[in-house]
Amino acid sequence: MTRKAIYLALATLLALSPFFLNAYWVDVLNSVGLYALLALSLNIILGHAGLFHMGHAAFYAVGAYTTAILNTSFDIPVLWLMPVSGVVAGLFALVVARPIIHLRGDYLLIVTIGFVEIVRIALINDIFGITGGSNGIFGIDRPYLFGFKIRKPHHFLYLIWGFAGLTIFLFHRLENSRFGRALNYLREDEVAAEGSGINTTHYKLIAFVIGAVWAGMVGTLYAAKMTIIAPESFNFWESVVMFMIVLLGGSGSIRGVILGAFIVIGLPELFRGLGDFSQARMLIFGAAMVVMMIFRNEGLLPPLPRKYPLKENQIL
Repeated sequence: MTRKAIYLALATLLALSPFFLNAYWVDVLNSVGLYALLALSLNIILGHAGLFHMGHAAFYAVGAYTTAILNTSFDIPVLWLMPVSGVVAGLFALVVARPIIHLRGDYLLIVTIGFVEIVRIALINDIFGITGGSNGIFGIDRPYLFGFKIRKPHHFLYLIWGFAGLTIFLFHRLENSRFGRALNYLREDEVAAEGSGINTTHYKLIAFVIGAVWAGMVGTLYAAKMTIIAPESFNFWESVVMFMIVLLGGSGSIRGVILGAFIVIGLPELFRGLGDFSQARMLIFGAAMVVMMIFRNEGLLPPLPRKYPLKENQIL
């Protein structure tokens, strides 16, 4: 089978899954879809631009809280708030990333860890009296699509994975664009990229903003699905999980990120009833990460090599 046929078969299987899976497993697929979307947005920053960023849950939180506050206070339909939440998260990323964008490697990693804790503590302390403190925000509306209320797990399956399909299409076009190639140059050798005329600061900031915008919109889906959000839902561990999905699946690879989300989020559910093994699943994933870094540091499904069509009379 060709690669496209395999992808089509998997998409068809996913679309038909509500007909042979119970509500619990459909909800597991919803969780996989949400984390796949978050990891895809992080992949723009980490995988393509090569920026060590572990504060992605902060952008996720900003998007979710923007939706929750505007929906509960002004009764604005949830799906209308997706672009609003994305813009707010993107502006937040622009503000916090601009002063630290010159940092590299571990230094950038450590600073971005602080993003998550700053946002979480601000939410717990009920900043401006609108975040609900440690109790969070209740009563978020379910989304409506073409007049249909989305409320059951299989409804959310089509909403979440439909948005995932759109994201995959757009990000695939992005990575094959001039912008995507520039990010790859930056990841491989920032000094050489700058010497080739690429404005590295500009491209880094755009990568941060794009990733944050998408994470903010995913926050809207999460808020609509749960109808309640609290600061503890956006702690540092969430950023660790996203980071792990990208590295395990394949940094810079869309198909690798999707596989990583199924492994990290979906696979542990198969062992939930196995007692001690279930409790040790994070230890197992940690060991798997160490092994991956030693023997296959490009991930399970690394990016495919770029293919450039030869022009007429071009010599190899």
